[in-house]
Amino acid sequence: MKLYPIETGNFKLDGGAMFGVVPKTLWTRTNPADASNRIDLAARSLLIEEGNRLLLIDTGMGNKQSDKFFGYYDMWGDHTLEKSLKAHGFHKDDITDVFMTHLHFDHCGGSIQWNKDRTGYEPAFKNAKFWTNKDHWQWATEPNNREKASFLKENLLPMEESGQLHFIERTNTSDFQLSSELNFDILYVDGHTDKQMIPHLKYKGKTLVFMADLLPTVGHIPLPFVMGYDTRPLLTLAEKEKFLNKAAANDFYLYLEHDAHNEICTVQETEKGIRLKGIHTFKDLFE
Repeated sequence: MKLYPIETGNFKLDGGAMFGVVPKTLWTRTNPADASNRIDLAARSLLIEEGNRLLLIDTGMGNKQSDKFFGYYDMWGDHTLEKSLKAHGFHKDDITDVFMTHLHFDHCGGSIQWNKDRTGYEPAFKNAKFWTNKDHWQWATEPNNREKASFLKENLLPMEESGQLHFIERTNTSDFQLSSELNFDILYVDGHTDKQMIPHLKYKGKTLVFMADLLPTVGHIPLPFVMGYDTRPLLTLAEKEKFLNKAAANDFYLYLEHDAHNEICTVQETEKGIRLKGIHTFKDLFE
C-alpha cells in the first residue's frame, strides 16, 4: 500500500471570490493577490496504490478546453497530471478507479479528453471506473443557474456514455476498502455543492483527509472565511465548524487540494477558535 501526491496543474482565481465577504486586508495575509486580485491555487490529486488497483482522487482541469477558457484562470507552473503520474512510474492507462469528490470542472475535467482526431471526447482513463454518487450526479447534470458554468457537459456525459460511470452507495464504501492497511470513509457535505464527498483515509497510524472544497487553503481555516462560490454558505459554516472541531480533537492531517504552497496542515483549538497548528509535506509524513 502506498499513497502519492499528484500535481495536475496550478491556476489563479479572484481572491474576493475565494473568500466571499471577508475583507481583502484579512485574506491577503495568508493568500497574497496579484495586480489583478487573483491568488495562487493548485489542483492537487491523490493516488492510492494497493495490489493491482490504482485509485485516483480528483483529476484537475484537464487540457481539452480552449485557450480562451484557460485564459480566465491564468495557468502557471509546469505541473500536469501525466507528468506527475509518470514521475511515480505510472500512466493514465494504469488507473483502475477515479473517485471524484464532486463534478466541478477543476475537480473532474482531467477525467475526459479529446479523442484522437478531436471530433469528440473519450475517457482519459480507459481502464478505470469513475465514481460519484447518484444525488450529486443528478445535481450536476441538471444544474442550477449558479453552478451551470462549473458543471460542463463535456466533462460529464462522456463518463456515462462510456459505461464507466458508477455510483457510490452512501451506506456502503466497500469498493474502497482496498486492504486492512487503509480504511476509506466518506463525509458528505452540502454547503459548497450538493453531496460533495470528503474522503477520510486511515493510513500508517494517521487520518489523512482529502479536503476538496470544504477547506481549499490554509487561509480558509477561520470559520467565516467561506468561498463566494459556495451555494449554501451558512451550511458550509456549520459543516466546517463541526469538521474542524473533530479534526483538532483527533489530530487529523488535512490534505489541501487547492493550496498551491502548502500540501498538508493540522489544526488546533485556541481561544480564538480553530486555528492552524502545523504545516507538513507529504514526503515528511509518509515517506
